[in-house]
Amino acid sequence: MKFLATAAMLAVLSTTPAMANAVTPIAEAQRGTMVTVQGTVERITDEDEFRLADASGSIRIYVGPNWVPADVGEAVIVEGLVDDNLIGPREIYARSLTRADGSVITFERRYD
Repeated sequence: MKFLATAAMLAVLSTTPAMANAVTPIAEAQRGTMVTVQGTVERITDEDEFRLADASGSIRIYVGPNWVPADVGEAVIVEGLVDDNLIGPREIYARSLTRADGSVITFERRYD
């Protein structure tokens, strides 16, 4: 019985990170939720903002007060919070960006 409980616990722990980091299509990113999205940098709109696109659509990514650490055409993964403001377009406040080479850039969370 103890073995079964241990095996069940290990199964849960081994699947939790994969579920926590599941990629959400950009079109399905809901306001007020934490998401992981991946796509291609479509354009850089400001020194601290860019548009990310996947097959389902595109979304604005805010990395301020940092500079955009990616280039147009680059494939990236972004983890962050979808702004819950109902006025205006959806936007993700990025907490991290992962480049194709696996390097991870973490952003300060000062969104004043």
